[in-house]
Amino acid sequence: MKKIVFVVLALLGIGIVFEGSVPAGMLSGARGSAPVVLQPTGAVLWELIKKADYKNKYKAWPGKTSFCESKEPHGALVTTYINIPAFMSIAGKKGMLADGSIVVTENYSSDKKLQNITVMQKVPAYNPAAGNWLWAKYAPDGKIEAEGKVDECMKCHSEKKDNDFIFPGPLI
Repeated sequence: MKKIVFVVLALLGIGIVFEGSVPAGMLSGARGSAPVVLQPTGAVLWELIKKADYKNKYKAWPGKTSFCESKEPHGALVTTYINIPAFMSIAGKKGMLADGSIVVTENYSSDKKLQNITVMQKVPAYNPAAGNWLWAKYAPDGKIEAEGKVDECMKCHSEKKDNDFIFPGPLI
């Protein structure tokens, strides 16, 4: 029973990740009552990128290669992957990434040892002051080290507010 509940919640969470809310009535207790809206979490995001096989199915950030030079807190080297909504936004020179966009950055030491994985996900109405980004930081094994409206992430990425809080490259 616990497995079934987890699977249902995970599937609903994944839907929320892309749509931003649960379809009307989907989780409502009574006919006509307001739907329950689940908040996106680091756990749901980790499952999403794992199931999506981000290393093989997401695209590299345009114009970037593996092990690009970086700076702390991301480590000496990074490899950045983006999902299709992010790629289409960049290719279309939209100036900002679309809702549902995901940016996965693998953070490496100078000797190319994976230190952690940081992920940004664009979630409608999640955090307007910080571009509606959900931030998460994971250990190489997927253990959540930080998630949500992470102060350190928001503070640093605010330097790129005019570029939708994104560092890897210009969006226009």
